[in-house]
Amino acid sequence: MYWEVIHCREPEAEMRKLLHALIGCVIMLSSWSVYCQEQTDVLFQFSTIDALLQGLYEGGMSFADLKLRGDFGLGTFHRLDGEMIGLDGAFYQVKSDGTVCHVSDEMMTPFAVVTFFEPDETRVLEERMDLDQIEMYLDALVPTKNIFYAVKIEGQFLFVKTRSVPAQNRPYPPLSEVTAHQPTFSLYDVRGSMAGFRCPMYVEGINVPGYHFHFLSEERVAGGHVLEVQTRKVTVEIDYTPQFTLVLPDQREFYEMDFSRNRKGSIEEVER
Repeated sequence: MYWEVIHCREPEAEMRKLLHALIGCVIMLSSWSVYCQEQTDVLFQFSTIDALLQGLYEGGMSFADLKLRGDFGLGTFHRLDGEMIGLDGAFYQVKSDGTVCHVSDEMMTPFAVVTFFEPDETRVLEERMDLDQIEMYLDALVPTKNIFYAVKIEGQFLFVKTRSVPAQNRPYPPLSEVTAHQPTFSLYDVRGSMAGFRCPMYVEGINVPGYHFHFLSEERVAGGHVLEVQTRKVTVEIDYTPQFTLVLPDQREFYEMDFSRNRKGSIEEVER
């Protein structure tokens, strides 16, 4: 009789164990869902703009790792070999001869900024605007200038002027010297996408304060860092991104760099 009592209770014990396990799974899945949701509002950055300005062009993060942090963004490549643009989970390299290549997971970046793009604001812009006008238009849309924003502008452009940069050899020159001899490309009546970010003024030295855009044509055959633009009819999407994660290079060159000098003038020279 004693054995029969224990035997009858075993299914109840097993059911309790199964129920506890299921509850644990639900809690884990809920936590993971919250974590994933939080990650979509994070701007992730590898290295700093000041390090790039000083010539830290050695790749310190693989694109395989970078893709885990975002599906949209911009940056550059090991030895500063071209301009990078990420759209819809695909990453592209615009080389100094103007050609566009897919980025492999094994390739490395010395500087990149990415996020998982989920627009919070969408507008159709039929008015023709140049780059300065676009930036003023965006500034009027955002609720505050003190957080980060990812911005995608997609559609028909009357004109886009872009640049890319060639691969460099050691000893690496400052970025201002590289861009002084940069190849530029003029694109007329082209469909494509501008991908970029608006960063707050307080990130000076870490990122580019204000706007920074890269362009890629719809056919994925032309693009680069945006210098000038004239829109025809485009859709503007803005992703509010209030969280920021920065990973610094684990490299001797970075540890030994002098960041005491203000390089605001160099940033403006390089960007425009």
